[in-house]
Amino acid sequence: MLNLTPRFTGTLPDDLPPSLQPLFAQSPTLARLFVARGIQSAEELDTALSSLLAADGLRDVDKAVQLLDAAIDEGKRILIVGDFDCDGATSTALMMRVLTKMGAKVDFVVPDRFKFGYGLTPEIVQLGIDTYQPDMIVTVDNGISSHDGVAKALAHNIRVIITDHHLTTKPTPKAHAVVNPNQLGCDFASKSLVGVGVAFYLLGRLAKQRREAGKASAQVSQYLDLVALGTIADVGVLDHNNRTLVHHGLSAIREGRCSLGILAILEQAGRDPKKMSVQDFGFVIGPRINAAGRMDDMRIGIHCLLADDRQTAQSLAFELDRLNKERRRVEGDMREQADAILSQLPPDETVSDETTQNDVQAAAQATTIVKSPQGILLYQDDWHQGVIGIVAGRLKETHYRPAIVFAPANSNQVGDDDAIKGSARSIPGIHIRDVIERIAEQHPTLITHFGGHAMAAGLTIKKKHFAEFRTAFNGVMATLEASLFAEEKLTDGPLLAQDFSLQFVDTLNNASTWGHGFVPPMFDGVFTVLSFRILKDKHLKLSLTYPEVQYPIDAIWFNFDSKVWDYQAKQVHLLFTLDINEWHGNQNIQLMIRDLAVVESG
Repeated sequence: MLNLTPRFTGTLPDDLPPSLQPLFAQSPTLARLFVARGIQSAEELDTALSSLLAADGLRDVDKAVQLLDAAIDEGKRILIVGDFDCDGATSTALMMRVLTKMGAKVDFVVPDRFKFGYGLTPEIVQLGIDTYQPDMIVTVDNGISSHDGVAKALAHNIRVIITDHHLTTKPTPKAHAVVNPNQLGCDFASKSLVGVGVAFYLLGRLAKQRREAGKASAQVSQYLDLVALGTIADVGVLDHNNRTLVHHGLSAIREGRCSLGILAILEQAGRDPKKMSVQDFGFVIGPRINAAGRMDDMRIGIHCLLADDRQTAQSLAFELDRLNKERRRVEGDMREQADAILSQLPPDETVSDETTQNDVQAAAQATTIVKSPQGILLYQDDWHQGVIGIVAGRLKETHYRPAIVFAPANSNQVGDDDAIKGSARSIPGIHIRDVIERIAEQHPTLITHFGGHAMAAGLTIKKKHFAEFRTAFNGVMATLEASLFAEEKLTDGPLLAQDFSLQFVDTLNNASTWGHGFVPPMFDGVFTVLSFRILKDKHLKLSLTYPEVQYPIDAIWFNFDSKVWDYQAKQVHLLFTLDINEWHGNQNIQLMIRDLAVVESG
């Protein structure tokens, strides 16, 4: 049998809050799911826009509103400085659309990740001065650590508003206003807003003030498709506030009330907007927008989201699809190289200092490797900076260890003193940004820049410091509890017989916005195997029976583990999610297998 941990260990209906009792009568399984995710009242399931948190608690939001309001009225030139990921792209597009409707003189710039790096750097400020001569700079999805860039702007009499969501334990830059729920001293109840969510709150407050004053304004809620996309693509925690934002953005797309660029991307991917799911934000639209920033120029993605005619949107969506295919090719090559490198090392082997120094002095194809029981660090001189985050994520998933993948900051010949950039991905319980910050505090000259979240972070070091960073990283990781590195598989328990129906799956899909922090339901149960077949030599298709269910149940295990599957199996214990399979206009319930154990006879 599978070794699983139940999410809910209480007894229903005894452990059900009073306001959820009617839900139990409708579906005991649904009630159990919500209680397991911390829902204590029916109000927490309310997705009305009126249930959103008020902006009052956002520090500096009113100060930023006054500055923007005056800049629009006075015809000042406003420059939006974005970021080269999907959250930055949606934040930039949202700012451009709303401020333009308000009559602002506004343009945007996104740093080229291969030239300028991340954030409001002095170089980006100079680029803005040379190109746009701004009176005001507004950052989106960045800036909370941009002290030097802010100082450069202030020296040129440019007003600066920072909107960001990244974590910081340091004093904020001396900008005219800093709006970030995660800055020191901010009392906003939700710390889970992503960059586009912060921009939404600021613009909503600005729109209300201008509307009440009889000035040109905008209906910011009509752009919730952008907010939903950025929130899911940036893996924002789906607390009640974010679930509400995503719910309305998803509804807008299903009804066609959204960006033509989003519709064009869905069309390019062969997806029906009316059947749009939360997962499509993260696996269909997000990767295509991100591909622009990873492989070329994020302006392509932003212009797609800003397109106001179908032909332009389709042309840009086609280009994004092409870039995404190129990204997948590069990523695939890097993953193959990474897997080959790691397969040559025992699980507890690390590269010696002498070996690492030899690698540092080697030619452009040098490889620097660290693999320990606690984490994985990889670097190659010819790896692509735009894809290292994805590769780190794949390694983290495969090995269930924090992973940091480095690539040259510039694609030219890499010397000892040249910068290399790392992208980190982590596992539950290990706050990777805090790990990096701890190293930076212990070794003040080791890390040039860093920032990020609990599960993802980025940093820059010099290549010659890789060995020292490795030692420091392993030192911090060795202090962590060993239990953190043992993957815990959670289950929402067994389904009732009546739950194996199209109606229940549809109810489940529409009952809430599932995602990071409000995890999609995962069930387990013991099934009898009626028949099986292997598809394309790598997928296992099963026909199953379940007690009191009067019809066969289909299940599929993509890329199944042939070492686990017993071809003589009579019964199997499955960990699975529910799905609806459509074929030639017919629908049937299908189990998506996440893990499997053969039940021994007797």
